[in-house]
Amino acid sequence: MTSKILLVTGDAAESLEVFYPYQRLREEGYQVDIAAPARKRLQFVVHDFVDGFDTYTEKPGYTWPADIAFADVDPADYVALVVPGGRAPEYLRNDPHVQRIVRHFFEGDKPVAQICHGPLVSAAAGVLSGRRSAAYPALEPDVIAAGAQYVDGEAVVDGVVVSARAWPDHPAWIRAFVEVLRVKAPLS
Repeated sequence: MTSKILLVTGDAAESLEVFYPYQRLREEGYQVDIAAPARKRLQFVVHDFVDGFDTYTEKPGYTWPADIAFADVDPADYVALVVPGGRAPEYLRNDPHVQRIVRHFFEGDKPVAQICHGPLVSAAAGVLSGRRSAAYPALEPDVIAAGAQYVDGEAVVDGVVVSARAWPDHPAWIRAFVEVLRVKAPLS
């Protein structure tokens, strides 16, 4: 049986932050299931940095089907969790099923990778307190308000939780996450 990783996301997630870990972890040999509010085709977005803009811009990105709805997820079936960024975490954090799923991984000391706006989800689930976490720099006040220490880094490892600022951090972020997986959730 293949070791399974759960990726929680929804519409308006950042395309690169979904597909990079999805493909990279599959390349490692893990099965990656995409969970969303409903089992449907999701619309991702592209966040880019443009000279003269105070923040990122957003354009339509790829579409991709979700494998499973949050309500149907049994987190015990998975060895690790990935929480991409984009705008999706802004509304996903309010979903009680997402909070249940995220708490399972944090409380069970299972590997978690979160990037960009992803820490909004763990903050809302009440599991970020006392941790060190990177996030998109504009979220520093949110990370601190959740009781965590904000770290401006490309791959912040706090136990089994690996966080990063945004998609330019992918190589360091996923490299560090794979190192955690090899120890805590090696392929079966």
